[in-house]
Amino acid sequence: MGAAAAVEHSNFLKASCYRTVLDAGANKGQFALAVRHNLPDARIVAFEPLAKPSKILRRVFYADPMLTLFPIALGASSGEFDLHISKREDSSSLLPIGRLQQQIFPGTREVGTQRVRVDRLDSIITPKELDRPLLLKIDVQGYELALLTGAEGLLSDVDGIYVELSFVQLYDSQPLAFEIVEWLAKRCFRLEGVYNVTTGPDGTAVQADFFFRRTESS
Repeated sequence: MGAAAAVEHSNFLKASCYRTVLDAGANKGQFALAVRHNLPDARIVAFEPLAKPSKILRRVFYADPMLTLFPIALGASSGEFDLHISKREDSSSLLPIGRLQQQIFPGTREVGTQRVRVDRLDSIITPKELDRPLLLKIDVQGYELALLTGAEGLLSDVDGIYVELSFVQLYDSQPLAFEIVEWLAKRCFRLEGVYNVTTGPDGTAVQADFFFRRTESS
C-alpha cells in the first residue's frame, strides 16, 4: 500500500508500554506501523503536512479507529510557513536543506517549497484527551527545538520523548543534539538511550534516535 513499518524502531518499542503515541513527522506511517505491531492497543495521533504521504497514511490505516491524523506541521507558533520539499519527501523540512545533508544523503536536494499550516502542539492537544503513559515521537528534520517549544504546555504530561537528532548541521540553523539534550534536561527529561546511529562516508556519527524519560513534574 506504499508504506513499510520502520522496523529499526522495534527494539525501542517492544520494551515500552505506552498507551498514547504522538507521531510528529509521521510521513507515510512507517513509525505508526511499527507502533501498531509492538503496541497493538495504543492510540496514535499523527501529524504530517504533506498531501502525498498523508494520503498513503490514511489508506494504510483506513480501518484503524485508534489512529487520528492531523494534516499539519508542528512548531513554536501558529501560521502558514514554507516547507522545503526534498526530492526524497521524508527529508523535507521547515528549515532550508543544507549542503551537508545533500552530500551525506544523495538524492535529498530541495526541489521546491510548499505553504503548509503549522500549529503549536499544546494548542491543539490537551492532556485530558490523552491516556498515559504518553510518548512523543519527533522526526522533523532539524525543526525539533521549535516543535518542543510549541509543546511546552504539554510536556508535564509527556512520559517519554523519542526524537531523531543530528550531531552535524544538515539543515540551515538546525540545533544540534547536545543543544536538545541540554534543553530537555532543564525540563526534567533525562537521556536514557541512543538508537540507530547513522554515520557518514568517513565514519563520523551524523544522527541518531534519542530516548528521553521524564524524571519528575516539570
